Order: sequence, then structure tokens, then C-alpha cells
Amino acid sequence: MRASAAWRTAVLASAAALVVAGCGGAAERRDVDAGGDGVLNLGYVLPETGPLSYLGPAQIASVKLAVEEINEAGGVLGLPVPEVVASDEAGRADAAARSADRVLSTGADAIVGAASSEASSAIVDSVTGSGVVQCSGSNTAATFGDYSDNGLYFRTAPSDDLQAMVLGKVIAEDGNERVALVARGDDYGRGLLELTTKALEAAGVTVVLGETYETGTTNFDGIARKVAEANPDAVVVVSFEEGTRLLRALIEAGVGPRDLAVYGADGLRRTELASAVSPDDPGALAGMKGTAPTLGDEEYGKQLTAFAPEVKDLQYAAQVFDCVTIIALAVEAAQSDDPTVFAPEMVRVTTNGEKCTSFAACKDLLDRGVDIDYEGVSGPLDFEERGEPREALFDVYAYDESGALRTVRTEKSAAPN
Repeated sequence: MRASAAWRTAVLASAAALVVAGCGGAAERRDVDAGGDGVLNLGYVLPETGPLSYLGPAQIASVKLAVEEINEAGGVLGLPVPEVVASDEAGRADAAARSADRVLSTGADAIVGAASSEASSAIVDSVTGSGVVQCSGSNTAATFGDYSDNGLYFRTAPSDDLQAMVLGKVIAEDGNERVALVARGDDYGRGLLELTTKALEAAGVTVVLGETYETGTTNFDGIARKVAEANPDAVVVVSFEEGTRLLRALIEAGVGPRDLAVYGADGLRRTELASAVSPDDPGALAGMKGTAPTLGDEEYGKQLTAFAPEVKDLQYAAQVFDCVTIIALAVEAAQSDDPTVFAPEMVRVTTNGEKCTSFAACKDLLDRGVDIDYEGVSGPLDFEERGEPREALFDVYAYDESGALRTVRTEKSAAPN
């Protein structure tokens, strides 16, 4: 259970005994657990370059915006959160590993990231093995659900178990009977392909092709021919940046969106995808649909773009903001910045308490000894014990005749009891 109100009251009562000197004078602070130094130090490993670099600006801005809001509300344990240590995952496992080591060397209590499941697979052992909390806002590979992480790995992005149910439902409800699936050959791609195949077959849909490709592939003509030879009435593409070349190859092979139903997933939800695939004919993707975890609260999107006007794609921005906020609330709930002490609170601050929707409001409740249930800008989180959302909202998106990306509807998906 979360720390009791009586325990919290005792901690607060002892706070007056601790005074620290600052540049501008003295400031009263609470007692903190001896295992921490009283300052919440954060770092991130996020895509500044590489195939997911289009996600980077929104995710990085979300980290900074969350820290700004936390500090405006009085900081964590009575002190401001210092500048976040930045590092690039760069779309390569080795680069992500070096970046994580650099952030760890600075004494970070928690690392936000990585963005891709492949990059997180490369760093999770070193991060959690160092006794540091890791929280990703965009890891969706199902393999993390039962990963041995010392109770220190968390994600605000829903597992692909949940996305596959929605994607399969959308494809089946559109009346498709023969489906070909093409996916990246990494944890994310292989996992979503397998899970979507199961969802489709459970709905009575025949999967005529399940093909993966190496992540460094640049020529997709052979795969496009295999798709055409399978004679599907729908194609599912599980891809990242290289998806532009794959979609172009499918169009040239006569199995693009103008020929049959084409679906994507979260990795292809990009505002500029249509112009990247066909600069002279953005309508080439008209009718293409896909699914992705919801962009979250509309007001948050407006707030983020006002904070960082350069941001274009908002996918997984809200989830990263929630990662930072949950970490800060967990530290407040535990009254310690020691990761091994506050990690159990990461689950508890998102479930079975009084609902609150901002760091300031939640911290006020914690200060009064009230258990909280943080509902994030990405939606209700309700973490399971393994540190991930037990249910989630997914947007069904589509591209229109002008190549514009729009959200068609939002659907809820929950893990079976």
C-alpha cells in the first residue's frame, strides 16, 4: 500500500527541523530518506537523430515543460528539479547504450526514454541494474511486460497487446478477408505483427503473408512483390521512418492505398508522411488508416506547441510528460529521491486514490496525507503492478485526399482480466 496518512503526517511534522541554506537565504525542507540526496536528478535518452527523430522535438519539449510545471509548483522535496541531462538515442542500440551510460555517470535518479523499444532493450539492463528508474513514453513492445527489471522499469505507453486488439478490430470491421502484414525485424515490429495476426485470425480474417525485414533495409521492391503475389485485400505496415520507402514500393507494385486497403500503426502516424512518400502527389495515401495511442488531452497539445512552436508531431508527447510527472509524484509520495525507495510509488500514485490531473494538485493532496490517482494528459494510467497502463485509448487515424493526417475516432482497449 501507499505510505499511510499517519506516516506522512509524521514526516511533515519533522520537516521544520531541517533548514538548508540557499543563495537567496534559508529555505525550509522536509526530512528525506537517507538513501537519497534530496534532489531529483533526471536525464533523458530520446531521439534527437535517427529514424524516430520526428518524435524527438515533442518528447524533449514535454520533458522540459513537465519540469517547468513541477518547479513552478515548488519543486520536488522542496527543491527545484535541476536541468535535465540530455542524450541522443540516435536510432542505434550502441549509441543509446553510450548515451545511457553518460546520463548514469551524472548521478541521475531516473531516465526518461528511450523512445524505441529496440533502444530501451539496449539500455534497460544497465539503467535498472544501476538502481535507477527508467520510464519510457513510447516503448510498446510486449516483451517489456514481464521483463526482469528489479521493479525499476515503467512505461506510460500501452503495450502492443492492446494496440493489436484495436488494429485487428478496425481491419476486420472494414470487411477485409485476406491480409498481408509487413513489419520491422525488431522487438516492436515482430511483436506487433504476431499480436495483430492473432487478433485478425480470432476475428476470422485470413493472414496471407507475415513478412519482416532487417531494420537497415533501404530497398523494398522484393517485399512489395511478395505482397502483390499474396493477393491480399489489405496490407498492414509496421514501420518507422523507412516506411516512406516501403509505402512507395507498395504503390509502385500496385498494392498501395489506391489499389486496396492499407493500414499503419503508431510508427507511421506523421503529419508529413504523405508528402514524404509522394511529394508531387500527397493524395497517394488517401484512405490509408492506422492506429496509435491517443495524442492525449487536446489542451495539452495546445500548451506544448505554445511552449515549443517548432513541434509538429505530437505522438507520444503526452506520455513523456506523464513519465516525468509520475516520477516526481512518486518521489514526493516516498519522501525520497532514492530510486529503490520511490519506484514502488510509481504504480501507487496512478491507482486507487483521489483523482488529480496535475503535479500541483496531486502534490497538494499528498501534502495533506491523501492517496492519489494521477490521471495524466495522455489519459487515465492505472498502472498494473508490472508498471504499465492496464488500459488505454487509441486513435484511429487516416490520410485524406490532400495528404492531411486526421483522427477519425478513438477506441478503448484493455487487458483481459
